[in-house]
Amino acid sequence: MSTSITDVRGALTMISPVPFNAEAPLAALAGEVTPTALHYVRSNFPFPAHDGSITLGGAIGNPMTLTLDDLRALPASERTVTLECAGNGRLGQTPLPAGEPWGRFAVSTARWRGVPLHLVLRQASPSPDGVEVAFQGADHGRYGHHEDIAFVRSLPLSHASDPAADILIAYEMNGEPLSTEHGAPFRLIVPGWYGMASVKWLRWINIITAPYEGEFQTHHYMYHHDGSSEPVTRMHVRARITDPAPRSAIQAGAYRVRGKAWSGTGPVTSVDVSLTGEGEWYPAELEPPRGPYHWQDWSFVWRSATVGRHTLRARATDAAGHVQPEVPPWNRLGYGNNAIEVQYVDVY
Repeated sequence: MSTSITDVRGALTMISPVPFNAEAPLAALAGEVTPTALHYVRSNFPFPAHDGSITLGGAIGNPMTLTLDDLRALPASERTVTLECAGNGRLGQTPLPAGEPWGRFAVSTARWRGVPLHLVLRQASPSPDGVEVAFQGADHGRYGHHEDIAFVRSLPLSHASDPAADILIAYEMNGEPLSTEHGAPFRLIVPGWYGMASVKWLRWINIITAPYEGEFQTHHYMYHHDGSSEPVTRMHVRARITDPAPRSAIQAGAYRVRGKAWSGTGPVTSVDVSLTGEGEWYPAELEPPRGPYHWQDWSFVWRSATVGRHTLRARATDAAGHVQPEVPPWNRLGYGNNAIEVQYVDVY
C-alpha cells in the first residue's frame, strides 16, 4: 500500500504546506535508494485532481489518449534515478536569492518503473517539423502575475525521442504505484536533469514546431547572472557528507567519514576530503556506480581526530571533468548551488 500524505509530511522537513514542499531527512541519504516516505517533495501548486489519462497532440500524425492500463500494457523499464531540486542549497547563497528556502536535502534516489518515452512518441509519429516536446502537468494555480497557469516544461524532440536518454513515463516508485505527492497516476522521469524536468501529474504531451517559451521554461529555471541567462538543465556535480551529521559530537581517534556523490554529466570519478579550511585534500574511497543515474557511496578514514572543533569538506569530480567550486556563481533565482559544503564536528 502506498504511503499516505499524512505519513510523508510527518517524515520530512516541511518548507511550505501549500504548495507542499519538503526536504528529505539526513537518513534518506543512508542507503542506495531513498524510502518513498523520506523522498523530498517539490510542488509549484496544490496537489491537483487528475482524470487518469494522458493526451498526445500537436504536430503528430497519430493523436491519442492513453490511460494507466494502456501504459501498463506497453513494454516497461525500470531505472534507479537520483533527483535533485534545482533550488537545492539556495540558503547557502549570499545574498539570499528569491525562491523556496531550500537547505541541503532536496535530493533523493528512487527506483522508477514505467514506459520509455521514446516508445510512446514513436506511436504518436511526430511531424518532421517538430522541434520540442512540451509536457504539461495537471497542477495549476496563481503564480506571480498569472491568475491561473499550469506547470509546463519542454525538452528537445531529439532528446525526448532518444532511447539512450532513458526517459520514462513512470507509474511506479520503489515498487508501488505513485503516490499523490510524487505525481500520481504518472509522471515524467528525466535522468540526469534537475527535478523540474520530471513533470509530475502528467496530463498533456504536445509536439511543437517552435521552442517553448512558457513561464517555467524561459523565466523560471534559468540561470540569471551578470546580465546573461542560460537554462537550467543537468545536475551539477556534488558530494555530501552523511556521517558524521552536521554539528555532531564524536569520540577522538579514528572515524570513517561517509557520504554520497552524484552528477548529471557522467559518473563521479573522485571525491576528496579536507580537514581544514584551506588545507590539503585527501582522496576518499569511492564506490563504483551501480548504474548510470544515481548517487555513489564514498568514505574516508579520518585517522587522528583530536579533541576540539574540526571542519570537514568534501569535493567531487565527475567524468566530464567538472569539479565542485569553492563558491558558486551567484544567480538571481538561486539555482544549481553545488559549492563545496563545510560542516563542523566537535571531538571529545
